[in-house]
Parts: sequence; structure tokens; C-alpha cells
Amino acid sequence: MSYTIQSSEKLRPSGAEYETKALLYLMNFRLDSPEVYYYVVDFFNDLTGMNRTGRKMWDIQSKGAKNSSPKALGKELVTLFKNYKSDFDFNCFVLFVGGVSPTVRIDQNKNIFDVENIQPGAFEKMKQGLLEECNDKSYIDNTNISNKELDDFLSKIQFVVDDKKPHEYVKSIIKTHTKLIPNEEILNAIFNEIRDNQASKKNSRVVENITIEASHEALNYSRHLTAGEIRLLTISRIINRNLFEKGPPLHFYLILNSVPDERKKDVILESQLALSRALFNKNNANTFWRLFENIYSTIVQNPGDNVNVLYDKLDHDIVEQCYEFDVISLKYLISLIKDGIE
Repeated sequence: MSYTIQSSEKLRPSGAEYETKALLYLMNFRLDSPEVYYYVVDFFNDLTGMNRTGRKMWDIQSKGAKNSSPKALGKELVTLFKNYKSDFDFNCFVLFVGGVSPTVRIDQNKNIFDVENIQPGAFEKMKQGLLEECNDKSYIDNTNISNKELDDFLSKIQFVVDDKKPHEYVKSIIKTHTKLIPNEEILNAIFNEIRDNQASKKNSRVVENITIEASHEALNYSRHLTAGEIRLLTISRIINRNLFEKGPPLHFYLILNSVPDERKKDVILESQLALSRALFNKNNANTFWRLFENIYSTIVQNPGDNVNVLYDKLDHDIVEQCYEFDVISLKYLISLIKDGIE
């Protein structure tokens, strides 16, 4: 079993926004979003989600056009079809689009739908567009494409019509923690930073014509982001401080000054490791946001309190649920946030 990378793209500025929207849709707007750990950029497709073990994949093609005809939609499905026909198993196929013409949907109000919501005439034109595009692509064996195969493939497609502004997609990272949500300008800046990080993965290394034997080998080429990296970026923007770039936060010296010299580096490292584990634990992400919100609100309401006093004022029911932190590492996080918002 093998897979050869073909038709990887260079950065297309006009499409970059939609590729980031597609990423944030996959990260936050699906019932199975918590399963996605890696977001692989321009390797198998515009975006491919992978679970933690690299064996389950969500394949996404994005298109920014606002009024795509049925035939144009069919042409955009070609890379998804290539992956459908490959030796690798893709668990989900998504076409994420900026908009569709009125001739496509039966129910115009459904922005997430499958072929059951596509007009019969539009369905046939979509198949025609896909078949024409297959005939134009050298990387697809078009000699044995049957009508049954096309029907089976199209029955597996999920169509997603973009209906949100960039800042709304970023809000979904923070979810319902309204006390943390910054203004629209900062939300848009976070979106742009995610977009730029995602786009930079396309330029990290040429992968065209590389052959891999298993899906998880794609991760060897560092063309991926993780949900933890995106949460880290978001938090850094909220508190105006990179959580890992600088040395220990100033307010943590209240704790650090009591630590023996030979233990200081270990305490800092252990605290940073605890923070990293919390950020990258998708299974406990909502609890982490609740803790972050609780710390943030407590500091805002009690700006003159030191780290020890702030620790005592936290909601310790939430603290108990965020098991990555012990007392010292949690005070490190409190110090980071206090430094950032002062």
C-alpha cells in the first residue's frame, strides 16, 4: 500500500482564508471534532485532519468561489475523488465552499448537506464536471471510472457552505467563555496569524512526487498544525504574551525566590511541561478554557492580589478537573496571565 503526493499547491492568497476557515470548521464545528489531533496542510489535499495515532483521516478540499455552479463543484471534487480511489482509507470527504448557485440545493437554508439535498439535474451536472476534470488530470486513472463508482463517491461527500466571518470562526476556539472573548479586531488578528502559520507549512518543504507507505508518515514532513498550537496562539494574543518564549513571568518570582537555587530550573521546566500538557490535551480542552477564564476573571477583579492570594480565590472545583496542574505549576500559569494583562 502506498500513496504518491501529486498536485500539491503553492500558496494561493485568495484561497488562504478559506483554507483557514476549513481548518477551524474541522477543529470546532463537527460532532467528531474532538477526535482530530493533527491538521495536515497541502499534503493529501488542501487540508487533512488526522487523529492522534495518524490512522483516521478527514479529507477537505476548499474553494473560495461564492456562486459555484453544479459543474464547477464537480470539478472541485477531483482531489477528493483521487483520495477516494487511493490505497489509503479516508474516513470523511468534505468540500468546503464559499457559496453555491441557487440551482444546487433543494433546501437553500442548509449549509451543511449531502447529495440528498442536491437537485437531480444539478447532481448529473456535478458528475459531468467531475468526470471531465478526471480526464484532464494525469494523476487519476480515468479508464475504469464507472457511473456506480461516481455515485458511491458522491454519496460520501459532505458539502459545507461558508456562512461565517473570520472572527466568528476564532470565537469557536474559545467557545462559550464570553469573558475571554476579545474584540473583533483581535479576533481577526488571531485568524490572520493562524492563516499565516497554515500557509507557511506549504513552503516548508517540497513534497510533490514523494511516496509514503502509511498515512502517519505524512507527519514526518512537518506540514501540520495541532489544536494545541492553535490554542497557544489564541491565548498568547488574549494576554499579549507568548507563553513559552520568554523566561519565567515576573509574578512567579514570589514563588521562585523561596525555591533552593539548585531546584529553580527544574521548577520552571516542570511548570512549563504542565502547561504544555494542558494546552495539548484535546480531551480536556473545555476544562482548560474554564480554568483559564476563572484565572483571568479573578485577576481582573483583584488586580492588587499576589499569586498566592489569587490561587486561594480560584474555583477549586474547576482546578481539580484540570489535572495537568499541581499547585506550583498552576501558580506559574496565574503569573503568566497576570503578567500579560497588567
